[in-house]
Amino acid sequence: MTEAEKTEIKVAAICGSLRKASYNRGLIRAAIELSKEEIDGIHVEYLETSSLPMINPDLEVEGTYPAEVEEFRHKVLEADGFLFASPDYNYSITPPLKNALDWGSRPPNVWARKTAAAVSAVGGGRRAQLHLRQIGVCLDLHFINKPEFYLNAHRPPRKFNSDGDLVDSETKQQLKEVLLSLQAFTSRFQGKKKG
Repeated sequence: MTEAEKTEIKVAAICGSLRKASYNRGLIRAAIELSKEEIDGIHVEYLETSSLPMINPDLEVEGTYPAEVEEFRHKVLEADGFLFASPDYNYSITPPLKNALDWGSRPPNVWARKTAAAVSAVGGGRRAQLHLRQIGVCLDLHFINKPEFYLNAHRPPRKFNSDGDLVDSETKQQLKEVLLSLQAFTSRFQGKKKG
């Protein structure tokens, strides 16, 4: 393992929307692209949540979880930090995102002592992000404070193409600043954990 691989920050990206052409998914795809092409020392990987069953303790058997849940929890545990992209559903986060958070919180809580950032492709995402941060307190998940990222995707100029891919360069720069902040915060946080 090279020195660069040792210091690389592993970020798991989770989308609150299941829609294929979702603008929030577009933000995650753009974050992955930025991590490959413009930011050294960070690797962003998308974690799929659509296959997770709805949380139900009856599915837990002698301390084990369904295979999809075990795989998801393992990937969460391996990550150094998280990038959440979610719309606002009725002034809160979406059911798929809450379900993923809840499965990860089952004993042992795999979110604990990790860092996170949140982005939203719609202005109402402010409310969703506030609830996400509140949940993070319970999960021992530590969010960056700045920069905040709430995009109004429907205002000109056009931010996304018809496939939901981010095409606006100014928005890409704002997203890059979020990733850089998460990278720096995670590095500082890990240093404190080891000390």
